[in-house]
Amino acid sequence: MSDLQVLIKRLDPGVPLPKYSKGGDAGADIVTRIDLTLEPGERALAPTGIAIALPNGYAAFAHPRSGLAIKHGVSMVNTPGTIDAGFRGELQIILINLDPRESISFKRGDRIAQLVFQKVEHADFVEVEELPGSGRSDGGFGSTGLA
Repeated sequence: MSDLQVLIKRLDPGVPLPKYSKGGDAGADIVTRIDLTLEPGERALAPTGIAIALPNGYAAFAHPRSGLAIKHGVSMVNTPGTIDAGFRGELQIILINLDPRESISFKRGDRIAQLVFQKVEHADFVEVEELPGSGRSDGGFGSTGLA
């Protein structure tokens, strides 16, 4: 038994519950509840047929599947998709076909993403006149990769 209990409601009795493919996997696979075809460059919302309830202090993150990315150019528009503890609606994944030439079709029950669960810290935002120094200082985006 794990340290985190996620309540889940199957909105479509025909879809499987999320499942870890192998022991030690960080992400649990989730599937689409509909047939779906994405043309090159097209994006679409893929419903999963499940809703979850997370305890306060946790969030779920929907990540793309690496096999779909390398084999077919499929990713997610808002990677990772954030599911807050208070959200109770159907989990839906915004898929995009980045392949410039080939369409891809998904059948009901195909794995489309994976859920990763994490503890979430809330920050107190403290306004100051100056920030403390650091080795990076105020170098901009990509500044640490320059020679």
